[in-house]
Amino acid sequence: MSNVSDQEFVEFVVKSIVDHPDEVNIERTVDEMGVLISLKINPEDMGQVIGRQGSTAKSIRNLLRVIGAKNNARVNFKIVEPEGSLRGESRVTKNVDDVVGDLSL
Repeated sequence: MSNVSDQEFVEFVVKSIVDHPDEVNIERTVDEMGVLISLKINPEDMGQVIGRQGSTAKSIRNLLRVIGAKNNARVNFKIVEPEGSLRGESRVTKNVDDVVGDLSL
């Protein structure tokens, strides 16, 4: 894998660990802040790409940092949260009256 681009690297790694590799979509943009690799995947694959406590995503970011340093570029990695993602939906919003009522004072 000599001279692999940052985008090719992310594509290879992500497609290797997800259940829906055909739904992996990677977009690469460059601006004054550096390179941004944006990843869109099937909602069911979010856990595999993020990993326990974010370990897989952190590892991908660390390796991209190395690739970027080799090419004198700052590379950032963003996982685009897909529609239908369960993240945050488990939190139920309650108003003050509901919370006080639940206290059974």
